Amino acid sequence: MSQDLTAADVDAMITQGPFHQWLGLKVTALGEDTIEIRATWREEWKVHPERPYTHGGILATLLDLAADWALVKRTGRGVPTIDMRVDYHAAAVPGDLIVKGRVLKPGSQFAAAESQVFDLDGKLLASGRATYFTGAAAPKK
Repeated sequence: MSQDLTAADVDAMITQGPFHQWLGLKVTALGEDTIEIRATWREEWKVHPERPYTHGGILATLLDLAADWALVKRTGRGVPTIDMRVDYHAAAVPGDLIVKGRVLKPGSQFAAAESQVFDLDGKLLASGRATYFTGAAAPKK
C-alpha cells in the first residue's frame, strides 16, 4: 500500500510537532522505502560548554525519526517505536546533520527499519535499527 506522498507532504507532517520544529528538521528526499532529513544544528545540542559535540540523545532521536518516517509511504503516518538499537561511531561536532532512513522489512503489524546520521562531509556519526508497530492506530479516548 503505497501512499502518494511527496517530500513536502511528509515534511509538513513531521514538522507539526513542536519538538520536531525545535530540531530544525527538513525532509530533503523521499523514496518508496527511504527518507533523508536535514537537522539544523543548535547550540543546545552540546553536551557541555567545554565539550562542543552533540549529545547522543539527539543523535538517537534523529535515528529514530528517520527510520520511523522511512515507513511513511506504507503507513501514511509516523508509527510507534517498539525497540531500538543505536551505535555511535564518531563525535558529532557542531554543524547540521543529515539523517537517512530505510525500511528493512515492512509488515502489517510490525516493521523493521534502519537509519544513519552523517555530518555534512558525509562522515558516519551514528547508526541504528528499530522495530515499529505498523498495525492500526489505537482508538482515541
